[in-house]
Amino acid sequence: MSFTVLIPARLASTRLPNKPLADLGGTPMVVRVAQRALYSGARQVVVATDSQEVLEKCADFNIQAVLTRPDHASGSDRLAEACDILGLPDDALVVNVQGDEPLIDPALINAVAGLLEERRDCAMSTAGHAIEEITEFLNPNVVKVVLDARQTALYFSRAPIPLARDFAGEPWWQSDSTLPRPLRHVGIYGYRVGFLKLFPTLPQAPMEKLESLEQLRALWHGYRIAVHITHQSPGIGVDTPEDLIQARKLFS
Repeated sequence: MSFTVLIPARLASTRLPNKPLADLGGTPMVVRVAQRALYSGARQVVVATDSQEVLEKCADFNIQAVLTRPDHASGSDRLAEACDILGLPDDALVVNVQGDEPLIDPALINAVAGLLEERRDCAMSTAGHAIEEITEFLNPNVVKVVLDARQTALYFSRAPIPLARDFAGEPWWQSDSTLPRPLRHVGIYGYRVGFLKLFPTLPQAPMEKLESLEQLRALWHGYRIAVHITHQSPGIGVDTPEDLIQARKLFS
């Protein structure tokens, strides 16, 4: 299996300005992410950025990076341009690793790439993890995914799904293992390059706008997403100043 890891790194961020360059133990966060990804089986790991400063910082740490246009509407647009810059063929596999996941598990990257290679009926792959706590299940910032019998995504939502008919605030999955277990969506994606280039040209889906979940566009237009179930809890993601404080403690 041959695949490329692409890491989008947009310098502007409403919640955490200059996030890709946030210092984690003397190393920029986006470099930490790339260093973790280099432990996967990827043929190459490339940061796709709109910032000359990010490009130069990556070079300081011998991390490959490409400079993309600053006007992209989404991370997938930026990655599509990166594929063109790198000259990747349409049948090549890429894994989109978020630039704010400095503790990403390299084995998870391999699993998402391998699943897409195996599932020729799917245009994308991603990952899910069993939810343990009821607060996580009810949190709209934790995206949930529901699967079919082949572990293909039926729907992604910020709402608590699936929901037991007689739900009264207690986690039914802790008392009855025969019932469906709610799954947290883990934000890592595998694509074939041809679909990644097509994806930004597809019209936005109404449910995508409602839930603010870009992956719903693929489902709306009839494309399938295979989901790898990981038994390891996702590493810390850095979205807020509070998250950054926690991450710095881990790298201190």
